[in-house]
Amino acid sequence: MTTRWLSPEEQRAWRSYLAASWLLEDVIDRQLQQEAGMPHLYYSVLANLSDAPGHRMRMTDLAETLKITRSRLTYAVTRLEKDGTVRREGCPTDKRGSMAVLTDAGMALLERTAPGHVETVRASVFDHLDPEQVAQLEAICTRITEALQGDEEQSGCGALPWRRRSSAE
Repeated sequence: MTTRWLSPEEQRAWRSYLAASWLLEDVIDRQLQQEAGMPHLYYSVLANLSDAPGHRMRMTDLAETLKITRSRLTYAVTRLEKDGTVRREGCPTDKRGSMAVLTDAGMALLERTAPGHVETVRASVFDHLDPEQVAQLEAICTRITEALQGDEEQSGCGALPWRRRSSAE
């Protein structure tokens, strides 16, 4: 098999993407650690639960939404349970499943933290883009996400994080 090396343009785009994504995650993590004492992943758990009906989601659905392994989600939810911001309940439709539920304390923390988080995202990303670039960013990210998910579903090899059986990430 011949390696399909990246063209100079692709290499520049790839390196630019990596630099931006690493720096952005660092900025967001630092802001959330300072304001809420939690990493971005934990904030994302709370935010997704706040948007869900009844502020609850099946753990497997939440892992898929967050694009992470089930074991990583379990670790995060266990920590959030200790902080009193999330609790687990049995799933009414599946005895083996469990639900993550946002508590009142979790909602209060999210409401206190969201304005600073949104301002950080706006200042780091959207203040630097015009409306056409925002639309392009969405289209590019959606296309990549759909392609990666579609490739895994066709191959059935369990490559998507939330479908993995092992705890290795």
